[in-house]
Amino acid sequence: MRIDGLRLRPGESEEKLLQLAAKKMRGCRYIRILKKSLDARDKADIRWVYSVEADKQPIPLPARTWPQVKRQPPRVIVVGSGPAGLFCAIRLLRGGIHPLVVERGGTVEERVRQNETFFQKHILDENCNVQFGEGGAGTFSDGKLNTQTKDVRNREVLETFVQFGAPEEILYIAKPHIGSDLLRGVVKNMREYILSQGGEVRFHCLLQDIRVRDGKLCGAQLTDTRTGDSEFAEASELVLAIGHSSRDTFAMLERRGFAMQPREFAVGVRIEHLRERIDFAQYGAMKDLLPAADYKLVSHAAERTAFTFCMCPGGYVMPAASEAGGVVTNGMSDFARDAANSNSALLVQVRRSDFDRGGVLDGVAFQRKLERAAFEAGGSSYAAPVQRVEDFLQGAPTRAFGEVLPSYAAGTAFCDLQAVLPGFVIQTLRAAIVDMDRRLHGFASPDALLTAVESRFSSPVRVLRDERLQSVSAAGVYPCGEGCGYSGGITSSAADGIRVAEAICSAYGG
Repeated sequence: MRIDGLRLRPGESEEKLLQLAAKKMRGCRYIRILKKSLDARDKADIRWVYSVEADKQPIPLPARTWPQVKRQPPRVIVVGSGPAGLFCAIRLLRGGIHPLVVERGGTVEERVRQNETFFQKHILDENCNVQFGEGGAGTFSDGKLNTQTKDVRNREVLETFVQFGAPEEILYIAKPHIGSDLLRGVVKNMREYILSQGGEVRFHCLLQDIRVRDGKLCGAQLTDTRTGDSEFAEASELVLAIGHSSRDTFAMLERRGFAMQPREFAVGVRIEHLRERIDFAQYGAMKDLLPAADYKLVSHAAERTAFTFCMCPGGYVMPAASEAGGVVTNGMSDFARDAANSNSALLVQVRRSDFDRGGVLDGVAFQRKLERAAFEAGGSSYAAPVQRVEDFLQGAPTRAFGEVLPSYAAGTAFCDLQAVLPGFVIQTLRAAIVDMDRRLHGFASPDALLTAVESRFSSPVRVLRDERLQSVSAAGVYPCGEGCGYSGGITSSAADGIRVAEAICSAYGG
């Protein structure tokens, strides 16, 4: 029996849910939480709201079965080990296909070490960084799993994460997240599963080229990024789960005549506040009894839309460059979300007319120009340009930090952000910050910090695919996930990886 609308005060134990359910169902002895959300509309009466499944007997999680393929394909190569690639590989294995996963970066353990070297010594590895490596860009993020898509595979994504070590609460909490610290262990467990089931994983292995004959894939040229050694690998199917920052791969696809089209995206900054200020603005006096507060804001105060994205409560602004001579920011939180600051991307829509000069990769060039401007404004050392909100709104230079100290680990430099961002972005952000403050008091706090540049919101291209999910230019090539323009975020990318794996399995009778 499903029971909705059970309410607990902040701080009350969830053990009380069984008592509340028993009042609704006589003889109830067991419950399983189906959904948990926070109702904070009335700050004087904040409540956790639950839906549960109640029964007189223990309630097991439903089991899943997967069809097995009848014919084993010669070889399936999955390019990329982000959410799309990992979930594609796992679903292929469950269908009876043993893929080769190739990843240009290193293992998650190597990535942690390499990132620390970059943060401290400003030595960038262009193949192993916050963007590239095991787990993809999401490994060094907040690990948010909420999505606006209604794909039936989303539940399978959450269940699979739990299977590999994610907290079980992600199955029912309204805004699930794993946190970067826990996600690293989950990703490692997924890799070990792939290997234990007969799959193969190669790190520091770059997709250099794709070979097509008579409109059909015949294989891929793979290069070891450490030694430069290259080999041709025959394949019947190749999944392009390459991520939104694989600019060299986009260029290779263009040279090979793959059909692609430019996509609109968004750019801006990271805005950073003291976590306790955001918590109080959202929860009032109840803030100490509740988890770090999030927010999601949209502004139409200017001619263009501005919005927050990838909000990281109690988190950090991450150095996320993947190209020499560019500064890129991202946001990250650990599971506890207990760092001093909270941050979010604050973005402005970019239209095709802003960058499209007739080339499919013009959006990449637009992003790169901003990243290089940020690099120069930060002193050409990968330090990020920053400006206090009050100074940004007044067009004045920042000379000292206030109550908010930057969390960006590679260093910062005071800068007038007009030297980094286009005029339409500056004007829109100024209007949006004031407008958003009307809905979230303190958003325009004078000491809040803006850190530039946030440029990797989404892929600036789409690699076109047909109803079979294969490239319209080459049978056997499957554009997949965020990098190829078919998802945004961990859950939707993972779901797209599953969808592509299902298409491959079905082609072989599974």
